[in-house]
Amino acid sequence: MEMTGWRLTGALLNFAVQMVFIARALLRPHRQPASRVAWIAIIAALPVIGTLAYLMLGETNMGRRLVARINEARKALPVPGKQSDDLIDAEGRYHLPPRLAPLFRVGQSASGYLPQGGNRAILMPDSNAAIDSMVRDIDAAIDHVHICFYIWLTDRNGTKIIDAVCRAASRGVTCRVMADELGSRRLIAHPAWKKMEQAGAHLVRAMPMGNMITWPLHGRMDMRNHRKIVVIDNRLTYCGSQNCADPEFRVKARFAPGSIS
Repeated sequence: MEMTGWRLTGALLNFAVQMVFIARALLRPHRQPASRVAWIAIIAALPVIGTLAYLMLGETNMGRRLVARINEARKALPVPGKQSDDLIDAEGRYHLPPRLAPLFRVGQSASGYLPQGGNRAILMPDSNAAIDSMVRDIDAAIDHVHICFYIWLTDRNGTKIIDAVCRAASRGVTCRVMADELGSRRLIAHPAWKKMEQAGAHLVRAMPMGNMITWPLHGRMDMRNHRKIVVIDNRLTYCGSQNCADPEFRVKARFAPGSIS
């Protein structure tokens, strides 16, 4: 009889937890209806596994401390214009064919800032050419080098950038380096990371993971900094999907460009 009581209590507790998380999945703002239905089905069909999955992956949560830092940084940025007032006639301002104008509007919708002209873009022929070009421009830097990569390996290309940063920092150029703590964990644990710091570079581990056991309570581990950006002397920038690694991507070669699985 006592065992039956414990089972009933456990069942009621489990049902209550299910209802709480189903309600969260249903009422969470800025979520597509298909996503709501999917999470409700998962939590209802797999009470324990579904609830744990929702707790870890169901909500976009970077942690209060990080969100506070982001909001503080945004206060230092110029205030963008109101979308409704500042939507530009991209065709007229930049003499664009109508098929290209939507690209400018998408860019503005992402940040709120108006597109600016006067820039020139070059498409690199391949990954190796992009890395070699970065090295040349870092070696020619006279004021600052800002680098942010999601994946930065200590292979041939990764080491080229590391050595270039060390040379620049050693001659007095301000070098600020940011690497994602998950995507670039091998670099961060490698002596090359300390080598850049000893040369005078300012290093930051983006999105620190902290304690693996308690991380679900502070934010989602899978919310990573996937940016790949290099800015040199406020004059040149490299952007796109270029990580700092050999194109063969030997850590997981199946993800290398052009690989066949």
